Parts: sequence; C-alpha cells; structure tokens
Amino acid sequence: MKTELSPRQQRLLDYLREQIAETGQTPSLRRAAGDLGVSHTAVAEMLKVLEQKGLVKRHGRYGRHLHLLNRAGATAGIQRIREVPVIGRITAGLPMYAQQQWEESIVVDAELYKGDNLFALRVKGDSMTGAGILSGDLAICRPRQYAADGEIAAVLINGEEATIKRFFARADHILLKSENPDFPPQRYGFDQVLVQGRVIGIQRGPDVMQRL
Repeated sequence: MKTELSPRQQRLLDYLREQIAETGQTPSLRRAAGDLGVSHTAVAEMLKVLEQKGLVKRHGRYGRHLHLLNRAGATAGIQRIREVPVIGRITAGLPMYAQQQWEESIVVDAELYKGDNLFALRVKGDSMTGAGILSGDLAICRPRQYAADGEIAAVLINGEEATIKRFFARADHILLKSENPDFPPQRYGFDQVLVQGRVIGIQRGPDVMQRL
C-alpha cells in the first residue's frame, strides 16, 4: 500500500503524533476538527485513508482510541510505554497491586508487559541468581492468586514479607525454592503463603549493571 499523503492527511498525522506525545491520549474527532480548522467529516475521512495506508489502527469501526503504527505495522514507540508501580511497604489485607505505598514507578514497554494492575518488586539478596535474577533487579509481576508448580512467583509470607521464589504445592505444605544452592528450600503451611502474582519479566537497574 502506498504511503504518499496529501498535505491535509500529513497534517492530521503530524497532529495526532503531537497530541499523543503531549497528552498520551487520542484527541476526539471534534477536537481534531476544531484544531485543524476542518469539518468533523473531513477528519473521519482522512483517518480512514491513514488506516488504509497502514499508518494508524482504530479500535472498532467508530472507536475513538487509535494506535499510530510504525513501518513494521506494530504500535509506534510513542504509545508503547506504561508506568508500573514499584511496591514499597506492604499494607496488610491488600493485594500488592492495590498498595498505596509506592517506592517509585518504572516505565516499561506495553507491548511486552500486557495485562492490568502490573506491579514491580525490588529483589533483595542472591537467592535467585541461578534464574538470572540479581539483587537490585526489579521483578515485573502480573497479579494472580495462584501459581503452578515450578513457576517463579511473588508471594507474601505471614502477611508481611514479600519474596520472589519458585513455587511448589505439596500435599501438606508449600515449598518455596531458591535458584542458588546456598539457600535451602523453605517450607510453609498453606495459611502462611499468599500468592500475589507471577513474575513475567526482569528490569535490570543501573546499580546492578555497574556491578556486572
């Protein structure tokens, strides 16, 4: 499909890029029409052309939200960022993703890290080095209240201590295994461990990179 655009179509595309970069949101057709000094119908027709040329993708036929596309047909980098909270102090009775005590937040690629209510935990100690998870790393977690045997999960122990370990459910206990022979497996009762999420990725902090 040819991507040559008329001056008005290019102006709309540039306008969309600027607005999304500034606000993180797609402007309404009414606002775009007002800002560009054209009719609502003209904006709708130009959007249709941009979509046909593979430059934007709209959610639904009449959906307001759209994605700007790159040359590979994937969502452009400008719309691929998302903010994930780094959990600090744990508040009893709340799941980790609902905690209000954030140490900070990090920006991740939304195409790689999908799902609602993602959260991050800062790794402390060397118990998971065999899985490539180092002290100071940030473990990105997808909320979940269960874990399959062998999965690396974020768990809350005795309602206070958050940790990242391999999870195993046995007939009469929960076994949390490290990925370092210097740290023996930990055994807990079912009422002592609450699964909070599955680890779906690791972000390596600059302090960790300096040590490597």
